[in-house]
Amino acid sequence: MRFDSFMQYALHHPSEGYYARKIKTVGPGGDFSTTATLSPILGRAIAARAIAWLKQNPGSFHLIEIGAGDGSLAKSVLNALPIPQRWKVHYHIVETSEPLTEQQKEKLNKHRVTWHDNVKAALSACRGRAVIFSNELVDAFPVRILCRKEGLWNELHVENGQESFHPCTSLPESSALQDDHPEDYRVEIHESYRDWMEDWLPAWHEGEIITIDYGDTYPEIYHRRPHGTIRAFLMHQLLDGPAIYQNVGMQDLTADVNFTDLMDWGNHCGLTTLSLVTQNEFLAPHATSTSLDHYLTHPDGPGSAFKVLIQAPS
Repeated sequence: MRFDSFMQYALHHPSEGYYARKIKTVGPGGDFSTTATLSPILGRAIAARAIAWLKQNPGSFHLIEIGAGDGSLAKSVLNALPIPQRWKVHYHIVETSEPLTEQQKEKLNKHRVTWHDNVKAALSACRGRAVIFSNELVDAFPVRILCRKEGLWNELHVENGQESFHPCTSLPESSALQDDHPEDYRVEIHESYRDWMEDWLPAWHEGEIITIDYGDTYPEIYHRRPHGTIRAFLMHQLLDGPAIYQNVGMQDLTADVNFTDLMDWGNHCGLTTLSLVTQNEFLAPHATSTSLDHYLTHPDGPGSAFKVLIQAPS
């Protein structure tokens, strides 16, 4: 099967996929930690951005979080809202993982939250007006992996844990394919994310979308990475190479996000890019003196590895 089909199965199969299993995926006892599970700083930053938008655009106040993990980010966003806005806000979570939904409902049982299994349903409840945000969502979408072979792009397929490359009959749209690359140069393209976004964007009319993930613009994303960025995480251990085909359904699979593609695709779908900054720039005004906030904003660590893209309907 094509690699994106393998990744879809490994992560999102309704019974065998990683996010369908009743395992603790996020946090110190899971396979990886996120900014939201380590500190409430991200919640404070998102809440401040949402309040700023509301002041410029008075009216109904809806927040939509897509892929809410264990609920830590939702809890920190809601706690960071001033009391008047906290009572007025309609908080929506779009989640497809039943085990994670259970964790979210347990953590957020004292807050007013509505769950949806798709973005269209959430936007319908908001009448198309909402501030939308996600943290480490895009990297969970399956990627197509292409490799330069004899001057042409070939696509990665997987069979019984073995890789093979086949001529690519239809190339996806991506900034990573616009340059000539050396032999065996690999790139990953989140085409599935673009398809998903194009499906629901027509239902969104007003607000902002805040996308937080690790990655970079092109070509910086592949600096000193000629074999791409795909990797697995199992109990906080990074695995790459043949190991990504082991423990199928039991380990996370991820690839860095090409933010140039996200901006280009957004422009094509009628979005305007308002800003693209590092996590350090986004979080610094809300940091405390704690060691975790210092770590999350450090320019030689997560502070630069993560980017924050903010877009709005044109």
